[in-house]
Amino acid sequence: MIVRPYALAIEDADVLVARGVVDQSVRRLTALSPETMPPPPPTTQPTVTIIDDDARMRESISSLIRSIGFQTRTMGSVDVFHTLGLHTGPVCLVLDVRLPGQSGLELQRELAARHIELPIVFITGRGDIPMSVQAMKSGAIEFLTKPFRDQDLLDAIQVGLARDQARIADQNLMSALRARFETLAAREREVMVRVVADRLNKQIAGIWVSARLRSKSAAGR
Repeated sequence: MIVRPYALAIEDADVLVARGVVDQSVRRLTALSPETMPPPPPTTQPTVTIIDDDARMRESISSLIRSIGFQTRTMGSVDVFHTLGLHTGPVCLVLDVRLPGQSGLELQRELAARHIELPIVFITGRGDIPMSVQAMKSGAIEFLTKPFRDQDLLDAIQVGLARDQARIADQNLMSALRARFETLAAREREVMVRVVADRLNKQIAGIWVSARLRSKSAAGR
């Protein structure tokens, strides 16, 4: 019978422990089944916010959107938008380019600077190519010139609402992951940080073993 050196036996034990912590931590953090996930925060019905200084245009667009089952908010300027605040559920913004006071393009830049991801469908009666290129490069869903086809507007709104619903779902998932991360022990958190950094389980275990052996070596001096 071959008796392995004590240090090697300890090293093997540490590898097994480290790998076990890796597997346990990954399972705890990623077990986000419908049964284990916390309930998502309540969401409201998808809403389309319409900002246009033409009252008849606002009402026409609002009536069209309500006809397919979405609720709307209408306003005549960006100032009113700021006063009412952001909607809490999935939202798409139908935004006129030229408005009294702050323009639609200026609002788009402001939202980007504040890191507010809001799907925007631009509409305008006096657009040009540079203006449309600027809007699309900045992330607009669509840039429609009046008069536009109802279906083109509705298609763009559907894309915007789907994008915002996906964003909210991602936020809910990240909130659940953060909550789970907070329940991990200090050692388990270290594991997950390394896992996220794309280190293999074996590499993580090796790092811990080396650190522990160095600690034992220093203690024995």
